[in-house]
Amino acid sequence: MEFRPCIDIHNGKVKQIVGGSLVDTGNQAKENFVAEMDAPFYADLYKKAGIRGGHIIMLNAANSEYYGATKEQALMALAEYPGGLQIGGGITCDNAQEYIAAGASHVIVTSFVFKDGQIYYDRLEKLSELVGKEHLVLDLSCRKTDKGYCIVTDRWQKMTNEYITEELLDKLSGYCDEFLIHAVDVEGKAEGIEQELAALLGNWGKMTVTYAGGVHSYEDIRLLRELGKGHLNVTIGSALDLFGGKLEFDKVLEYCKND
Repeated sequence: MEFRPCIDIHNGKVKQIVGGSLVDTGNQAKENFVAEMDAPFYADLYKKAGIRGGHIIMLNAANSEYYGATKEQALMALAEYPGGLQIGGGITCDNAQEYIAAGASHVIVTSFVFKDGQIYYDRLEKLSELVGKEHLVLDLSCRKTDKGYCIVTDRWQKMTNEYITEELLDKLSGYCDEFLIHAVDVEGKAEGIEQELAALLGNWGKMTVTYAGGVHSYEDIRLLRELGKGHLNVTIGSALDLFGGKLEFDKVLEYCKND
């Protein structure tokens, strides 16, 4: 298990928010933590710790008045740690290469390949060819429903007609290098992980998958390792001491290394 750090940027500031609270209108979100330090500070911290594969997520829509400030923070973080961080938030065929050139190891995509709730495989194939499969991460963040884990897009605000299954993971794995999956219902709440989702992903186990959402104790990390059968990496946001939580950054690193 690897620890994959995060830098979530909203309205030009590094934040931790409750995942389901984000609303584009008025650039609103329920905040757990607003950092005094900027995004490059965290990028440098992760670089010095020798952690790769963390993700920057730009949480403002492209038409937001804050989008410019959020993008500026993201680009500065990439410049601080070239090749060490992934980036997502509004990635399309038109701008993906810009972020790779700016130092991102991967671009993270959801909304661009979904339209009217469906996967547009022509877009996915074009993007995969454009940046290279080895530089593409698909964000399959999801909400639990009666039918299963439904993939959500547009900063987790829109439900799709697609559900996370082993068959879908098999199909999508041909286009990307990794999956990033936030359990949106528990994201930012630090109240425990989505155990059913973790088990589903662990049973599949054919490609690198980073799980995010609800981790609030070292026991949660152990449980995620067990349910994920050693196939899952983990992101911790609001529960981490870097973002006002109780889990110690250095201890989390050691815990994950001792997998």
